[in-house]
Amino acid sequence: MTIRLYLDEDAMDGDLVRALRARGVDVEPANEVGMIEREDDEHLTYATAQGRVIFSFNIGDFCRLHSEFLANQESHAGIVVSRQQRYSVGEQMRRLLKLMGAKTADEMRNQLEFLSDWG
Repeated sequence: MTIRLYLDEDAMDGDLVRALRARGVDVEPANEVGMIEREDDEHLTYATAQGRVIFSFNIGDFCRLHSEFLANQESHAGIVVSRQQRYSVGEQMRRLLKLMGAKTADEMRNQLEFLSDWG
């Protein structure tokens, strides 16, 4: 199954959303689903319930949440993190598409990926 993305409020750049959608990616930004000003664990829980891999610039919190989920034997749909302002919108899109071309939604389950690894 193809990866479906959820962008938390840190990563929900409108240009990125449009670029991904123009390439056929099923992407849902936080602002379109009423998830603004929510805690990171709420974003991860929402994304998981929707079967979506979350993309965020909040590396520290999502690394911690990933570890907590696994330690508590909880499952998540996958996490992709990147440092903020490291990549242009075009580069974010290219790296996300590369990851999505290499992994299925099932392969992303309970995985933490760094966008920097997908250059």
